[in-house]
Amino acid sequence: MRRIVDPSLLSSWLRLAALCLSILVLNGCAATRSVWLFQGHPEKEIERNQFPVEKGDDVIGRLATVRLEKGDTLPDIARHFSLGINAVSAANPGVDVWVPEAGDRIVLPLSFILPDAPRKGIVINLATMRLFEFKGDGKSLVVSTYPVGVGTKERPSPMGQMRVARKTALPTWHVPASIAADHRKKGDILPAEVPPGPENPLGEYALYLSKSGYLIHGTNKPASIGLKATNGCMRLYPENVKLLYNDTPVNTPVVIVNQPYLVGQRNGVLYLEAHTPLEDPGAGAVELEKAYAKLRVIEKKSGRTLDWKKVREVQVEARGIPVPIVEMSQGTEKDAAETIEVEHPDKLYGRPEIPELKMDAWYVLAADVRDEIDARRMAAIINHQGPPIPARVVSKSKNDGYRVIAGPFRDVGEARDAVKRLKIDLEIEGIVIDPVKKI
Repeated sequence: MRRIVDPSLLSSWLRLAALCLSILVLNGCAATRSVWLFQGHPEKEIERNQFPVEKGDDVIGRLATVRLEKGDTLPDIARHFSLGINAVSAANPGVDVWVPEAGDRIVLPLSFILPDAPRKGIVINLATMRLFEFKGDGKSLVVSTYPVGVGTKERPSPMGQMRVARKTALPTWHVPASIAADHRKKGDILPAEVPPGPENPLGEYALYLSKSGYLIHGTNKPASIGLKATNGCMRLYPENVKLLYNDTPVNTPVVIVNQPYLVGQRNGVLYLEAHTPLEDPGAGAVELEKAYAKLRVIEKKSGRTLDWKKVREVQVEARGIPVPIVEMSQGTEKDAAETIEVEHPDKLYGRPEIPELKMDAWYVLAADVRDEIDARRMAAIINHQGPPIPARVVSKSKNDGYRVIAGPFRDVGEARDAVKRLKIDLEIEGIVIDPVKKI
Protein backbone atom coordinates (compact mmCIF):
# COMPACT_ATOMS: atom_id res chain seq x y z
CA MET A 1 0.00 0.00 0.00
CA ARG A 2 1.63 3.25 -1.12
CA ARG A 3 1.43 6.26 1.18
CA ILE A 4 2.51 9.89 1.33
CA VAL A 5 3.94 10.79 4.71
CA ASP A 6 3.52 14.19 6.30
CA PRO A 7 6.40 14.25 8.82
CA SER A 8 5.47 17.68 10.14
CA LEU A 9 2.10 16.38 11.37
CA LEU A 10 3.54 14.49 14.33
CA SER A 11 5.57 17.48 15.50
CA SER A 12 2.45 19.65 15.35
CA TRP A 13 0.49 17.13 17.40
CA LEU A 14 3.33 16.82 19.90
CA ARG A 15 3.50 20.61 20.33
CA LEU A 16 -0.26 20.66 20.89
CA ALA A 17 -0.05 17.83 23.41
CA ALA A 18 2.88 19.48 25.18
CA LEU A 19 0.90 22.71 25.51
CA CYS A 20 -2.04 20.88 27.08
CA LEU A 21 0.22 18.96 29.43
CA SER A 22 2.10 22.08 30.49
CA ILE A 23 -1.20 23.68 31.44
CA LEU A 24 -2.67 20.76 33.34
CA VAL A 25 0.03 18.31 34.41
CA LEU A 26 3.47 19.86 34.59
CA ASN A 27 2.28 22.82 36.61
CA GLY A 28 0.41 20.52 38.98
CA CYS A 29 -2.76 22.60 38.96
CA ALA A 30 -6.15 22.65 37.31
CA ALA A 31 -6.61 24.91 34.30
CA THR A 32 -8.82 27.94 34.75
CA ARG A 33 -12.09 27.81 32.82
CA SER A 34 -14.76 30.41 32.41
CA VAL A 35 -18.38 29.59 33.25
CA TRP A 36 -20.39 29.82 30.03
CA LEU A 37 -24.06 30.65 30.33
CA PHE A 38 -26.73 28.79 28.42
CA GLN A 39 -30.49 28.56 28.66
CA GLY A 40 -33.21 26.03 27.87
CA HIS A 41 -32.84 22.61 26.30
CA PRO A 42 -29.94 21.63 24.04
CA GLU A 43 -30.39 22.45 20.36
CA LYS A 44 -30.01 19.70 17.78
CA GLU A 45 -27.93 21.74 15.35
CA ILE A 46 -25.93 24.96 15.14
CA GLU A 47 -24.77 26.88 12.07
CA ARG A 48 -21.06 26.40 11.54
CA ASN A 49 -20.18 27.55 8.02
CA GLN A 50 -22.43 30.26 6.57
CA PHE A 51 -23.44 33.49 8.30
CA PRO A 52 -25.07 36.79 7.33
CA VAL A 53 -22.98 39.87 8.01
CA GLU A 54 -25.11 42.68 9.35
CA LYS A 55 -24.14 46.20 8.31
CA GLY A 56 -21.68 47.70 10.79
CA ASP A 57 -20.99 44.34 12.48
CA ASP A 58 -17.68 42.47 12.56
CA VAL A 59 -18.68 39.48 14.73
CA ILE A 60 -20.50 36.41 13.37
CA GLY A 61 -21.74 33.14 14.83
CA ARG A 62 -22.49 31.97 18.37
CA LEU A 63 -20.55 30.21 21.08
CA ALA A 64 -21.87 26.79 22.01
CA THR A 65 -21.14 23.90 24.34
CA VAL A 66 -21.45 20.14 23.90
CA ARG A 67 -21.16 17.37 26.49
CA LEU A 68 -18.51 14.78 25.64
CA GLU A 69 -19.29 11.07 25.45
CA LYS A 70 -17.06 8.05 25.95
CA GLY A 71 -14.61 7.58 23.09
CA ASP A 72 -14.74 11.20 21.87
CA THR A 73 -11.54 12.95 20.84
CA LEU A 74 -11.17 16.68 20.29
CA PRO A 75 -10.18 16.17 16.62
CA ASP A 76 -13.47 14.33 16.03
CA ILE A 77 -15.48 17.04 17.79
CA ALA A 78 -13.57 19.69 15.82
CA ARG A 79 -14.27 18.10 12.44
CA HIS A 80 -17.96 17.49 13.13
CA PHE A 81 -18.49 21.16 14.01
CA SER A 82 -16.21 22.49 11.23
CA LEU A 83 -13.55 23.74 13.63
CA GLY A 84 -9.79 23.30 13.64
CA ILE A 85 -8.16 21.33 16.44
CA ASN A 86 -6.23 24.52 17.34
CA ALA A 87 -9.50 26.36 17.98
CA VAL A 88 -11.12 23.64 20.10
CA SER A 89 -7.96 23.04 22.13
CA ALA A 90 -7.34 26.76 22.81
CA ALA A 91 -10.97 27.29 23.84
CA ASN A 92 -10.74 24.41 26.31
CA PRO A 93 -7.37 24.63 28.09
CA GLY A 94 -6.46 21.60 30.15
CA VAL A 95 -8.68 19.17 28.22
CA ASP A 96 -6.80 16.14 26.91
CA VAL A 97 -6.84 16.30 23.10
CA TRP A 98 -6.99 12.55 22.59
CA VAL A 99 -8.56 11.16 25.78
CA PRO A 100 -10.91 13.79 27.21
CA GLU A 101 -13.20 12.99 30.12
CA ALA A 102 -16.65 11.70 29.20
CA GLY A 103 -19.32 13.97 30.64
CA ASP A 104 -17.25 17.16 30.41
CA ARG A 105 -18.95 20.08 28.70
CA ILE A 106 -16.59 21.80 26.28
CA VAL A 107 -16.82 25.09 24.42
CA LEU A 108 -17.35 25.12 20.65
CA PRO A 109 -15.80 28.43 19.48
CA LEU A 110 -18.25 29.01 16.63
CA SER A 111 -18.18 32.81 16.97
CA PHE A 112 -15.57 34.73 14.97
CA ILE A 113 -14.38 38.30 14.47
CA LEU A 114 -13.89 38.92 10.77
CA PRO A 115 -10.32 39.77 9.67
CA ASP A 116 -9.42 43.41 9.08
CA ALA A 117 -9.39 43.11 5.28
CA PRO A 118 -11.66 43.94 2.32
CA ARG A 119 -14.84 41.84 2.48
CA LYS A 120 -14.55 40.52 -1.03
CA GLY A 121 -13.59 37.10 -2.31
CA ILE A 122 -11.48 34.89 -0.03
CA VAL A 123 -9.66 36.12 3.08
CA ILE A 124 -7.45 33.71 5.03
CA ASN A 125 -6.18 34.59 8.50
CA LEU A 126 -3.11 32.45 9.17
CA ALA A 127 -3.05 33.30 12.89
CA THR A 128 -6.57 31.95 13.43
CA MET A 129 -6.20 29.23 10.75
CA ARG A 130 -9.55 30.19 9.27
CA LEU A 131 -10.77 30.97 5.74
CA PHE A 132 -13.60 33.43 5.01
CA GLU A 133 -15.32 33.75 1.63
CA PHE A 134 -17.55 36.78 1.11
CA LYS A 135 -20.52 36.92 -1.24
CA GLY A 136 -22.88 39.79 -1.96
CA ASP A 137 -22.49 43.50 -1.31
CA GLY A 138 -22.79 46.01 1.52
CA LYS A 139 -26.58 45.65 1.60
CA SER A 140 -26.69 41.86 1.75
CA LEU A 141 -23.38 40.25 2.64
CA VAL A 142 -22.90 36.57 3.48
CA VAL A 143 -19.69 34.88 4.60
CA SER A 144 -18.82 31.20 4.40
CA THR A 145 -16.03 30.19 6.76
CA TYR A 146 -13.91 27.06 7.16
CA PRO A 147 -10.92 26.00 9.28
CA VAL A 148 -7.62 25.42 7.49
CA GLY A 149 -4.23 23.82 8.04
CA VAL A 150 -1.33 26.15 7.23
CA GLY A 151 2.40 26.05 6.60
CA THR A 152 5.08 25.13 9.09
CA LYS A 153 7.73 27.47 10.44
CA GLU A 154 10.19 26.04 7.91
CA ARG A 155 7.75 26.34 5.00
CA PRO A 156 5.26 29.08 5.94
CA SER A 157 2.16 29.99 3.98
CA PRO A 158 2.48 33.15 1.88
CA MET A 159 0.85 36.47 2.71
CA GLY A 160 -0.53 39.24 0.52
CA GLN A 161 -2.93 39.64 -2.38
CA MET A 162 -3.42 37.00 -5.05
CA ARG A 163 -6.25 35.27 -6.89
CA VAL A 164 -7.59 31.85 -7.83
CA ALA A 165 -5.78 31.17 -11.10
CA ARG A 166 -7.40 27.81 -11.89
CA LYS A 167 -9.32 24.93 -10.31
CA THR A 168 -9.03 21.16 -10.67
CA ALA A 169 -11.15 18.29 -9.43
CA LEU A 170 -9.27 15.05 -8.73
CA PRO A 171 -5.88 16.77 -9.05
CA THR A 172 -2.55 15.03 -9.63
CA TRP A 173 0.18 16.02 -7.18
CA HIS A 174 3.44 16.84 -8.91
CA VAL A 175 5.94 16.34 -6.11
CA PRO A 176 8.23 19.37 -5.62
CA ALA A 177 11.95 18.53 -5.55
CA SER A 178 12.40 20.01 -2.06
CA ILE A 179 9.67 17.79 -0.59
CA ALA A 180 11.01 14.72 -2.39
CA ALA A 181 14.45 15.46 -0.89
CA ASP A 182 13.01 15.72 2.63
CA HIS A 183 11.33 12.33 2.24
CA ARG A 184 14.49 10.69 0.86
CA LYS A 185 16.33 11.65 4.06
CA LYS A 186 13.79 9.54 5.95
CA GLY A 187 14.14 6.61 3.59
CA ASP A 188 10.87 7.38 1.85
CA ILE A 189 11.18 7.60 -1.93
CA LEU A 190 8.31 9.49 -3.51
CA PRO A 191 7.25 9.19 -7.15
CA ALA A 192 7.49 12.17 -9.47
CA GLU A 193 3.71 12.51 -9.36
CA VAL A 194 0.85 11.06 -7.32
CA PRO A 195 -2.43 10.41 -9.17
CA PRO A 196 -5.89 11.04 -7.68
CA GLY A 197 -6.83 8.66 -4.89
CA PRO A 198 -6.51 8.09 -1.15
CA GLU A 199 -2.71 8.51 -1.20
CA ASN A 200 -2.89 11.98 -2.79
CA PRO A 201 -2.31 14.71 -0.17
CA LEU A 202 -4.21 17.27 -2.27
CA GLY A 203 -7.48 15.45 -1.71
CA GLU A 204 -10.24 15.63 -4.31
CA TYR A 205 -10.30 19.37 -5.06
CA ALA A 206 -7.62 22.02 -5.56
CA LEU A 207 -7.70 25.76 -6.17
CA TYR A 208 -4.37 26.95 -7.59
CA LEU A 209 -3.35 30.46 -6.55
CA SER A 210 -1.68 33.04 -8.75
CA LYS A 211 1.35 32.86 -6.46
CA SER A 212 3.12 29.91 -8.05
CA GLY A 213 3.39 26.73 -6.03
CA TYR A 214 0.62 27.53 -3.53
CA LEU A 215 -2.84 26.00 -3.40
CA ILE A 216 -6.01 25.82 -1.38
CA HIS A 217 -6.88 22.13 -1.42
CA GLY A 218 -8.39 19.16 0.36
CA THR A 219 -6.47 16.54 2.28
CA ASN A 220 -6.17 12.86 3.10
CA LYS A 221 -5.13 13.85 6.64
CA PRO A 222 -8.19 15.58 8.12
CA ALA A 223 -6.76 15.55 11.66
CA SER A 224 -4.18 18.11 10.49
CA ILE A 225 -6.77 20.85 9.98
CA GLY A 226 -6.04 23.59 12.48
CA LEU A 227 -2.33 22.77 12.69
CA LYS A 228 0.84 24.21 11.20
CA ALA A 229 1.45 21.05 9.22
CA THR A 230 1.63 21.85 5.48
CA ASN A 231 4.40 22.78 3.08
CA GLY A 232 2.89 26.25 2.66
CA CYS A 233 -0.48 25.44 1.10
CA MET A 234 -3.81 25.88 2.87
CA ARG A 235 -5.72 22.61 3.33
CA LEU A 236 -9.38 22.08 4.26
CA TYR A 237 -11.52 19.20 5.44
CA PRO A 238 -12.69 17.15 2.40
CA GLU A 239 -16.33 18.13 2.94
CA ASN A 240 -15.43 21.84 3.22
CA VAL A 241 -13.13 22.07 0.20
CA LYS A 242 -15.89 20.61 -1.96
CA LEU A 243 -18.22 23.45 -0.93
CA LEU A 244 -15.51 26.05 -1.49
CA TYR A 245 -14.57 24.59 -4.87
CA ASN A 246 -18.16 24.66 -6.14
CA ASP A 247 -18.74 28.19 -4.81
CA THR A 248 -15.53 29.87 -6.05
CA PRO A 249 -15.10 31.13 -9.61
CA VAL A 250 -11.69 31.41 -11.23
CA ASN A 251 -10.13 34.88 -10.68
CA THR A 252 -11.73 35.22 -7.23
CA PRO A 253 -9.44 37.54 -5.23
CA VAL A 254 -7.56 35.98 -2.30
CA VAL A 255 -6.01 37.95 0.56
CA ILE A 256 -3.88 36.16 3.17
CA VAL A 257 -3.20 37.98 6.45
CA ASN A 258 -1.69 37.19 9.85
CA GLN A 259 -3.88 38.80 12.53
CA PRO A 260 -3.75 37.09 15.95
CA TYR A 261 -5.57 40.00 17.66
CA LEU A 262 -8.96 40.96 16.26
CA VAL A 263 -11.20 43.84 17.29
CA GLY A 264 -14.84 44.01 16.25
CA GLN A 265 -18.34 45.17 17.12
CA ARG A 266 -21.79 43.59 17.11
CA ASN A 267 -25.00 45.18 18.33
CA GLY A 268 -23.06 48.06 19.83
CA VAL A 269 -20.78 45.81 21.90
CA LEU A 270 -17.01 45.88 21.39
CA TYR A 271 -15.15 42.55 21.34
CA LEU A 272 -11.56 41.36 21.38
CA GLU A 273 -10.45 37.97 20.09
CA ALA A 274 -6.88 36.82 20.82
CA HIS A 275 -4.88 33.89 19.46
CA THR A 276 -1.35 32.72 20.18
CA PRO A 277 0.82 34.37 17.48
CA LEU A 278 2.70 32.26 14.97
CA GLU A 279 6.37 31.54 15.60
CA ASP A 280 7.69 35.07 14.90
CA PRO A 281 7.46 36.94 18.26
CA GLY A 282 8.35 40.25 16.63
CA ALA A 283 5.39 40.08 14.26
CA GLY A 284 3.13 39.14 17.17
CA ALA A 285 4.24 42.23 19.12
CA VAL A 286 3.55 44.44 16.10
CA GLU A 287 0.06 42.99 15.68
CA LEU A 288 -0.65 43.44 19.39
CA GLU A 289 0.32 47.10 19.24
CA LYS A 290 -1.95 47.57 16.21
CA ALA A 291 -4.87 46.10 18.18
CA TYR A 292 -4.14 48.32 21.21
CA ALA A 293 -3.90 51.40 19.01
CA LYS A 294 -7.25 50.55 17.41
CA LEU A 295 -8.84 50.11 20.85
CA ARG A 296 -7.48 53.47 22.06
CA VAL A 297 -8.93 55.21 19.01
CA ILE A 298 -12.33 53.56 19.56
CA GLU A 299 -12.29 54.50 23.23
CA LYS A 300 -11.47 58.13 22.44
CA LYS A 301 -14.03 58.51 19.65
CA SER A 302 -16.86 56.73 21.45
CA GLY A 303 -16.30 58.19 24.88
CA ARG A 304 -16.82 54.71 26.35
CA THR A 305 -14.35 53.37 28.88
CA LEU A 306 -12.90 50.03 27.88
CA ASP A 307 -12.23 47.31 30.42
CA TRP A 308 -8.43 47.31 30.01
CA LYS A 309 -7.98 44.66 32.67
CA LYS A 310 -10.17 42.33 30.63
CA VAL A 311 -8.27 43.32 27.47
CA ARG A 312 -5.03 42.10 29.04
CA GLU A 313 -6.68 38.92 30.33
CA VAL A 314 -8.03 38.11 26.87
CA GLN A 315 -4.62 38.73 25.35
CA VAL A 316 -2.78 36.50 27.83
CA GLU A 317 -5.31 33.64 27.76
CA ALA A 318 -5.45 33.67 23.92
CA ARG A 319 -8.47 31.35 23.80
CA GLY A 320 -9.59 32.45 20.34
CA ILE A 321 -13.05 33.50 21.56
CA PRO A 322 -14.60 36.97 21.03
CA VAL A 323 -14.91 38.55 24.48
CA PRO A 324 -16.83 41.80 25.28
CA ILE A 325 -14.40 44.43 26.61
CA VAL A 326 -16.65 47.41 27.25
CA GLU A 327 -18.19 48.41 30.60
CA MET A 328 -21.86 47.57 30.06
CA SER A 329 -24.97 47.12 32.11
CA GLN A 330 -25.31 43.68 33.67
CA GLY A 331 -28.08 42.60 31.33
CA THR A 332 -26.19 43.55 28.17
CA GLU A 333 -23.02 41.77 29.28
CA LYS A 334 -24.99 38.62 30.12
CA ASP A 335 -26.54 38.63 26.65
CA ALA A 336 -23.13 39.16 25.04
CA ALA A 337 -21.53 36.21 26.86
CA GLU A 338 -24.45 33.79 26.54
CA THR A 339 -23.89 30.49 24.76
CA ILE A 340 -26.16 27.70 23.60
CA GLU A 341 -25.88 24.02 24.37
CA VAL A 342 -25.88 21.59 21.42
CA GLU A 343 -26.95 17.97 21.59
CA HIS A 344 -24.20 15.45 21.09
CA PRO A 345 -24.72 13.98 17.62
CA ASP A 346 -25.58 10.30 17.29
CA LYS A 347 -22.46 9.91 15.16
CA LEU A 348 -19.54 12.30 14.79
CA TYR A 349 -18.94 13.04 11.11
CA GLY A 350 -15.62 11.65 9.88
CA ARG A 351 -14.80 9.80 13.09
CA PRO A 352 -12.46 6.88 12.29
CA GLU A 353 -14.19 3.51 12.32
CA ILE A 354 -12.25 0.55 13.71
CA PRO A 355 -12.92 -2.83 12.04
CA GLU A 356 -13.68 -5.83 14.19
CA LEU A 357 -10.87 -8.18 15.18
CA LYS A 358 -10.30 -11.06 12.76
CA MET A 359 -8.38 -14.15 13.76
CA ASP A 360 -7.12 -14.77 10.20
CA ALA A 361 -5.82 -11.22 9.64
CA TRP A 362 -2.39 -9.61 10.08
CA TYR A 363 -1.74 -7.04 12.81
CA VAL A 364 1.03 -4.79 14.09
CA LEU A 365 2.00 -4.47 17.73
CA ALA A 366 2.58 -0.73 18.17
CA ALA A 367 3.40 -0.71 21.88
CA ASP A 368 3.15 -2.38 25.27
CA VAL A 369 1.95 0.28 27.72
CA ARG A 370 1.45 0.14 31.49
CA ASP A 371 -1.10 2.96 31.74
CA GLU A 372 -4.51 2.62 30.10
CA ILE A 373 -4.84 6.35 29.34
CA ASP A 374 -1.45 6.39 27.60
CA ALA A 375 -2.49 3.35 25.57
CA ARG A 376 -5.79 4.95 24.56
CA ARG A 377 -4.01 8.15 23.61
CA MET A 378 -1.54 6.33 21.37
CA ALA A 379 -4.32 4.34 19.72
CA ALA A 380 -6.28 7.53 19.05
CA ILE A 381 -3.27 9.21 17.44
CA ILE A 382 -2.63 6.18 15.21
CA ASN A 383 -6.33 6.05 14.26
CA HIS A 384 -6.15 9.63 13.01
CA GLN A 385 -3.31 9.04 10.55
CA GLY A 386 -4.04 9.62 6.93
CA PRO A 387 -4.74 7.43 5.08
CA PRO A 388 -6.24 5.70 8.13
CA ILE A 389 -4.46 3.08 10.21
CA PRO A 390 -7.01 1.39 12.51
CA ALA A 391 -5.75 0.81 16.05
CA ARG A 392 -7.21 -0.38 19.36
CA VAL A 393 -6.22 -1.07 22.94
CA VAL A 394 -6.12 -4.69 24.10
CA SER A 395 -5.82 -5.55 27.78
CA LYS A 396 -3.03 -8.10 28.31
CA SER A 397 -4.11 -9.46 31.68
CA LYS A 398 -5.04 -8.14 35.11
CA ASN A 399 -2.47 -5.58 36.32
CA ASP A 400 -0.20 -6.47 33.39
CA GLY A 401 -0.65 -3.44 31.16
CA TYR A 402 -2.11 -2.87 27.72
CA ARG A 403 -1.18 -3.44 24.10
CA VAL A 404 -1.81 -1.01 21.25
CA ILE A 405 -2.61 -3.10 18.17
CA ALA A 406 -2.88 -1.72 14.61
CA GLY A 407 -4.95 -3.60 12.04
CA PRO A 408 -6.48 -5.77 10.76
CA PHE A 409 -4.48 -5.96 7.51
CA ARG A 410 -5.21 -8.25 4.58
CA ASP A 411 -1.67 -9.54 4.14
CA VAL A 412 1.89 -9.22 5.34
CA GLY A 413 2.60 -6.49 2.76
CA GLU A 414 -0.04 -4.19 4.25
CA ALA A 415 1.21 -4.93 7.76
CA ARG A 416 4.80 -4.12 6.83
CA ASP A 417 3.71 -0.93 5.15
CA ALA A 418 1.93 0.06 8.38
CA VAL A 419 5.14 -0.63 10.31
CA LYS A 420 7.01 1.72 7.98
CA ARG A 421 4.36 4.41 8.27
CA LEU A 422 4.36 4.21 12.07
CA LYS A 423 8.13 4.55 12.10
CA ILE A 424 8.32 7.52 9.71
CA ASP A 425 5.17 9.34 10.82
CA LEU A 426 5.20 8.72 14.57
CA GLU A 427 8.61 7.22 15.41
CA ILE A 428 6.86 4.07 16.66
CA GLU A 429 8.70 0.74 16.31
CA GLY A 430 5.95 -1.67 15.25
CA ILE A 431 6.20 -5.46 15.13
CA VAL A 432 4.27 -7.54 12.59
CA ILE A 433 1.94 -10.19 14.10
CA ASP A 434 0.97 -12.99 11.72
CA PRO A 435 -2.44 -14.73 11.92
CA VAL A 436 -0.97 -17.77 13.69
CA LYS A 437 0.20 -15.78 16.73
CA LYS A 438 -2.20 -14.65 19.44
CA ILE A 439 -2.78 -10.94 19.93
